[in-house]
Amino acid sequence: MCGIIAYSGKGDAAILAFESLKKLEYRGYDSWGVAALLANGKKAFSVIKKVGKIGATNSEFVKQAIPEQNHMAIAHTRWATHGGVTEQNAHPHLDCRLTIAVVHNGIIENYQGIRNSLNTPGEAHEFKSQTDTEVIPHYIEHLMQKEGCDFLTAARKAAILIKGRSAFVALNSETGQMFAARKGAPLIVGIHENNSEEFFIASDLTAFLDHTNKVMYLDDNEGLSISNGKIDFFDIETGAPKQKRVVDIHWHGKANLEKEGYDHFLIKEIMEQKYTIAAAINQDDEKIQDVADAIKGAFGTFLVGCGTAGKVCMTGEYLFSKIAKKHVNSVVASEFSGYQHYLTPKTLVVAVSQSGETADVLEAIEIAKSKSAKIVSLLNVFGSTMMRVSDDFFITNAGAERAVVSTKATTAQLAVLSLLAYAAAGRLQEGKLLLMNAASSVNDMLNPRYEEHLKRLALILQDKKDIFIIGRGLNYPIALEAAIKLQETCNIHAQGFAGGELKHGPLALVGPDTPCIVLVANDDAKQDILNNASEVKARGGFIIGISPENDEVFDFWVKVPDAGNASPIVNIIPVQILAYNIALLLGRDPDYPRNLAKSVTVK
Repeated sequence: MCGIIAYSGKGDAAILAFESLKKLEYRGYDSWGVAALLANGKKAFSVIKKVGKIGATNSEFVKQAIPEQNHMAIAHTRWATHGGVTEQNAHPHLDCRLTIAVVHNGIIENYQGIRNSLNTPGEAHEFKSQTDTEVIPHYIEHLMQKEGCDFLTAARKAAILIKGRSAFVALNSETGQMFAARKGAPLIVGIHENNSEEFFIASDLTAFLDHTNKVMYLDDNEGLSISNGKIDFFDIETGAPKQKRVVDIHWHGKANLEKEGYDHFLIKEIMEQKYTIAAAINQDDEKIQDVADAIKGAFGTFLVGCGTAGKVCMTGEYLFSKIAKKHVNSVVASEFSGYQHYLTPKTLVVAVSQSGETADVLEAIEIAKSKSAKIVSLLNVFGSTMMRVSDDFFITNAGAERAVVSTKATTAQLAVLSLLAYAAAGRLQEGKLLLMNAASSVNDMLNPRYEEHLKRLALILQDKKDIFIIGRGLNYPIALEAAIKLQETCNIHAQGFAGGELKHGPLALVGPDTPCIVLVANDDAKQDILNNASEVKARGGFIIGISPENDEVFDFWVKVPDAGNASPIVNIIPVQILAYNIALLLGRDPDYPRNLAKSVTVK
C-alpha cells in the first residue's frame, strides 16, 4: 500500500527522492517523510516528516529544510496500518542512536514479539511511534551493538526475522550503506541510463521513469546492498549472491503521469477511455486464441481478482457463458483458498489486477501454483510480480492509472476478457469488430454536453444518503462495480443488486425519492430489468435509467450506445463520470478517496 523510494548517486538525493515520491502518492497519502544522508563526512541524517498529502508540498520546502549536500536518501508516503496518522508514525523511522533510517511497506505480523524482546532488561530501546515498522531499525541496532554484526549482516538478519508481506529499505549514516529487502511486497531497482553508479529503489517504476527505464527486479526473499557506488544482490536467507539482468521497460509514455490540463487524474483517466479501450483490443490474435483454447481445454477455469477486478471477473463468467457456452468460475481472491481442493495440474487460473501486485491475488496464484495449475495474468503494469510469476500474461495497454479509483483499466480488462470469450467461441474477429465499434461509440459519448448532463444528475443526487443500482445478466456485476465507484469516490452508501433479488429483501429499503440507477442493455434481460425498475418506482423510488433507449419508467435518462455484449463497458462509464462530479460537489478529493490506496499489497 505505502510508497517507497530510495536514491543513491551524485544528484541532490533529497529532491530526487521527494519528486519521485510524489508519483507514488496514490499508494498512500496519510503522511510522508524523507531522510537524507548528509555529505562531506558529516555522517548524519536530515529528516522531514509531515502529515497529509505530499502533493500539497513543493520542492522548495525540501530545499529549505535540507539545504546541505546529500547523495543518498530514502522516502516514504504512508497508508496507515499500525498507529494513527501522526508525524511520529510517519516514516522514516530511526534507531536510538539516529544512525539507521528505515522506510517500509507492508505489515510485520510478529512486530509485537520483536518489540517486546527489545524492551527486556539491558535492551532499553526508546520507541517513538505506534508503528510496526519501528522495530526494524531498533532490531538492526540491537544486532550491531549486542552481537557485533556489521550493518548489512544485521539488516539481512532483520529481514529474515520479520514475518508477513513487506519490503523495506534501510540506510546507515555511519557507513553510507543502503540495504533493501523484499518479502512479498514489490521493490524495483532503476539504474540511471548515463551513470552506472546512480540507483533508484522504488515500490513502482513510475517513481523513476523520468530518469531511467532500465530496471532490475527483486524477487521474493531477495535483498540488495549499495556501497561505494556498487550494487549487489543476494538471497536473504543464505546471503548467496544473485545475478540480475537489466531490462529496458517500454510501457507507457511519461505524459500519462501528468494531469495534462485536467483538474484531477480521475477525470483525465475517464476521458482517456476514448483511446484505451481500442488500445486494449490491440492484442496478438494468436496469443488470444491460444489462451482461449487453454480455457476451453482446462479442467476448471477460475477468474480471480479483488474489488473492481473481482467485478470484472464476475462479468467474465457471464461473458464466457453467453458467448462461448463455457462455464468458468469467478472467485474473490481473498476467498480462493476455499477452492484449492478443486485444483489440479489441468486447472487454469486467470488472475486479474491493475497493479499486478495485489496481495490477495498473489496469494491465490501461490495456492494455484502449489497445485501445478497454469496461471495467466491480465494486468496493466509491465514487469509487475504477477507478470513474472505467470505462465502467460496480457497487458491491457491502459497506461498509467494514477487515481486510486480504477476506470480505464477496468474497461480495458473487460475488453480483453471479451476477446477471450469470443475466441473461445471461434468468433474472435466478430468480437474485435464489436469492441472496436464500442470504442468508437465511447469516443462519441465522451463530450462536454454528455458530462454536463451528468453534472445535472450529480446535483440531484449529492445530498442522497443511499443509492441503489440494479442490473441483470452481464450488467449485474456492473451494478456491483457501479456501487464501488460511488462508495470510494463520494463516500456515499451505494449498493448493487441483481434486479430479480429486489423482491427478496432490498425493496424494504426503498422509500420516497430513493435513487435507483438501472443498467439496461438491448438484450434478453431488458424487459425484466425494466419491470424491476417499475417495482422500485411503485414504492416511491427515483429511477435513473442508463440505457440505449428512453423508457417511461425513467425519471432521468442517461443515454449509452447500443453495444450488445459490450454493454458492461459502455454502461459503467457514465457512473464513473457521475461519481466524479458528486465527489466534487461534496468537497471530496476524487483522486485520493478516504481510507483507500491504489495498490493493495497487504492482506
